[in-house]
Amino acid sequence: MGLAMSLMGKGLPTAQMVNLVMGTLERQFIDKEIKTFEDFHIAMLNIFSTFNSALPGKHYDVPSPEEVQACYGEWKVAPNEAAKKEVLVKFMKEKVNLSRLDESSLITGIVTPPAAMAAKRAGESVPQLKLIKSIPDVIFVPSATVLALISVKLSRKMFHDNATAKNSTTRISYIL
Repeated sequence: MGLAMSLMGKGLPTAQMVNLVMGTLERQFIDKEIKTFEDFHIAMLNIFSTFNSALPGKHYDVPSPEEVQACYGEWKVAPNEAAKKEVLVKFMKEKVNLSRLDESSLITGIVTPPAAMAAKRAGESVPQLKLIKSIPDVIFVPSATVLALISVKLSRKMFHDNATAKNSTTRISYIL
């Protein structure tokens, strides 16, 4: 294993990878015909989509639409392409942040594999669940972990959406 890795070389450093990706994204951004904020916002979302898929392990949060709107205002009044590039690079440096996992996802990811193994061992002794013995551990544990992470994300989203809906109805009742 070590020999195969040493033959592959050290790879590209992260800074060189970022510069390569930013150059490609800049060309994509400049080549597009951007006339409205919607075009600018779509191009910005494409940049983040490309950036997140190009760099393994690192994912970046998309700035809020208000921040993108402010950047668009500066970008639109820039006199030439160099100034527009400067605005775009400044925006990327200031507003782009690494995405973080929330604590509930992290805890779920740590706790679920041992719990899945314990549940599988307990389920093997139940006569009604004889089928569980035929599922290999390498399939059962990752599947249970992924399902647990999905359920945490969905329940978090549903809770957040319900809280947002309650707050908006409360604000509307105050306004009325």
